[in-house]
Amino acid sequence: MSKFLELLSSKKILVSDGAWGTELFKLGLKAGECPELWNQTNRNKVFNIAKSYIDAGSDIISTNSFGGSSVKLSHYDLEDKAYELNKIAAEISREAAGDKLVMGSVGPTGKFLMTGDISEEELIKSFTMQVKALLDGGVDAILLETFYDIDEAECAVKAVRKFPDVTLICSFTFDRNSSGEYRTMMGSTPKDVLQAMITLGVDVVGVNCGGGYQNMIDLVTELRDYSHNIPLLVQPNAGLPENINGKIVYSETPKVIENSVKSFLAKGVNIIGGCCGTTPEHIRTIRKVIDEFLLNQ
Repeated sequence: MSKFLELLSSKKILVSDGAWGTELFKLGLKAGECPELWNQTNRNKVFNIAKSYIDAGSDIISTNSFGGSSVKLSHYDLEDKAYELNKIAAEISREAAGDKLVMGSVGPTGKFLMTGDISEEELIKSFTMQVKALLDGGVDAILLETFYDIDEAECAVKAVRKFPDVTLICSFTFDRNSSGEYRTMMGSTPKDVLQAMITLGVDVVGVNCGGGYQNMIDLVTELRDYSHNIPLLVQPNAGLPENINGKIVYSETPKVIENSVKSFLAKGVNIIGGCCGTTPEHIRTIRKVIDEFLLNQ
């Protein structure tokens, strides 16, 4: 059993980290700038984000590599630096984590198989290079996050499975439609996603991004109905972003999310963290709520 699965088995509930993108913007990342290039040009700032989550109580943190596939990096003419930037991302989080664990973050490419934008072979090749770099940099698991296309996720899973015994978490993003039903951008239901990921043999299934902690409670309920006891990861946004006096503000403060985190725990969620707009203070709150929950078990 991997270190990641051993930790999950022993602790039952883990705290992951919060946002990377919105934290990078706070530190000076400009719109249109490549976040992954900061691993090389602003290593200390990236390290400080990783360390801030460890200091806030995260058991596991991710890496600044969400858009690090060669396909995605080609938007910045950086595809030739894909291996290098991902390996550095892993090394930074590995250093910050100390004895805690690291998940290598892999996001979707933005290309669509169904429209012929890209082939399965091209996707698998791109994801394979990224995963190899993250593993070479010292990550303990691979986190496929914010996926919306089951077919693209399957290509990413195939890439990860080229490396034996790697713990794999796969997380999708859903929106709620006018009928109150949850769907990915490609129209897949939570049941569709769970069945596909369980068939592919992923170790943990997750949901991230979306409309906020409160908005995810019903989604988590639906996922748990079909999950067959597979571990669940939940990393919501801090609500929806609002432009207030020219500044982007997220509505769900650390205090606001407390009851939602309690609801996730009651529904058997195993890993809780945050996505866009969440901060080390949100993670500190999640840590507190989980510790109190475990004390009362």
